[in-house]
Amino acid sequence: MADKARAKRLADLIREVIAQKLQRGIKDPRLGTRVTITDTRVTGDLREATVFYTVYGDESDREEVAAGLNSAKGMLRSAVGAAAGVKHTPSLEFVPDALPETARNLEHLFDQARERDEEVRRTSAGAQYAGEADPYREEGERAEDDANAADEAGTEDGAGPGSTDSTEGRTDR
Repeated sequence: MADKARAKRLADLIREVIAQKLQRGIKDPRLGTRVTITDTRVTGDLREATVFYTVYGDESDREEVAAGLNSAKGMLRSAVGAAAGVKHTPSLEFVPDALPETARNLEHLFDQARERDEEVRRTSAGAQYAGEADPYREEGERAEDDANAADEAGTEDGAGPGSTDSTEGRTDR
């Protein structure tokens, strides 16, 4: 089993070689600028490589590109073998990348969440709380607290009972 760094280097090389070959070396009209190689993964024994790709276009374009990649698989594997110089050239498997569909789905979900948030904001714009700040106080405590708040508001300079003057208790040195 090869180390992970070697497998990563081989995967990067395979991705570059296939992308260059698709741009310049293959004359198949089904391929060309419509396909993008997004990622490549190689197994630990360096025998198999999975190449992920995306296609610009609709479902019929995706089917055409898949057929074109499968027909060019042998030529692409030969190009990888010549560039890599390994004892065994990995077999290639082409898999359409699900990243664009996943991104579209996530964007749709984010839009739905934004709409719901906006709806909640609109409905709560003029709303008030159903109870008081502390709904667990007894009725007598509420009246007592209201009376204390009125007394404190009536004293001058906020120096009510229990407050201390800032100059009290200080000695000059």
